[in-house]
Amino acid sequence: MTTRQLGTTGPTVSALGLGAMGMSDLYGPADRAESIATIHAALDAGITLIDTGDFYGMGHNELLIREALADRDRDQVTISVKFGALRDADGGWNGYDGRPQAVKNFLAYSLSRLGTDHVDIYRLARTDPNVPIEETVGAIKELIEAGHVRHVGLSESSADVIRRAATVTEISDLQIEYSLISRGIEAEILPTTREHGIGVTAYGVLSRGLLSGHWSKDRDVSKDFRGVSPRFQGENLDHNLKLVEALREAAAEAGATPAQAAIAWALSRGEDIVPLIGARRRERLTEALEALTLDVDIAKIEAAVPEDSAAGERYPAAQMAHLPA
Repeated sequence: MTTRQLGTTGPTVSALGLGAMGMSDLYGPADRAESIATIHAALDAGITLIDTGDFYGMGHNELLIREALADRDRDQVTISVKFGALRDADGGWNGYDGRPQAVKNFLAYSLSRLGTDHVDIYRLARTDPNVPIEETVGAIKELIEAGHVRHVGLSESSADVIRRAATVTEISDLQIEYSLISRGIEAEILPTTREHGIGVTAYGVLSRGLLSGHWSKDRDVSKDFRGVSPRFQGENLDHNLKLVEALREAAAEAGATPAQAAIAWALSRGEDIVPLIGARRRERLTEALEALTLDVDIAKIEAAVPEDSAAGERYPAAQMAHLPA
């Protein structure tokens, strides 16, 4: 497994990270035993970065990771945790809380669920419009000084928020969606992270499975976040699946699947970028890992899925309001 450093001050991690969200939430039912087996397979393959959120399954994801790591060397795993999303008993979303006292409260619960004395990277899931980012990252800095956190991260932050946060403390990485069909960060956000020596952990590199080549119009999404995602609706989906077929043709020239080509593209964007793979099953993980050794023509991949070619926003309107402009 090759490695990459998250920014100039962050940890060195595997070139691909494992995003664990789908093992607990938002993508329909998941098999617990298979999820744990997938985490074990990732670790055995050399993946050292596992990303989670304390609100994924209302703590279920952290407990799952604790179980999976029970017989593993904790110091060999970099655990990244997002916090601050407020939810209700029905799974709804009620905003974000970045107050310093809330930061410390959220972390205390995460440490207990994960069964560890520290989190490697800690980040607010979305910027709280009612709390200056300086106060939020300042609280995480205090947690570093207390020995409970190793690095400060950001998530879905604007260029302005990144700059302001960087005046308070060193930032290891920005976690943000970045894929062939979600390239908005290239205009201002990516140049800003690079200006400040901040890495990027890119989620959604397969656009929630859309670019995987395994998606079907007939798939049941009644209990799935993608059932309300604009890119998976009606004519938008028809259009986007045509892009996937173009990607399939371009990938086939290199003996690759659409998923592998999309991951290889993300890897090619810079040594400061670590794609997160949201595999829930070992077979999908195996497919993703093969992207590390592919020799693909990046220009042909980009030609198959041009910038701004996707139909539909990446989130419903209510959630888009929390994302950087």
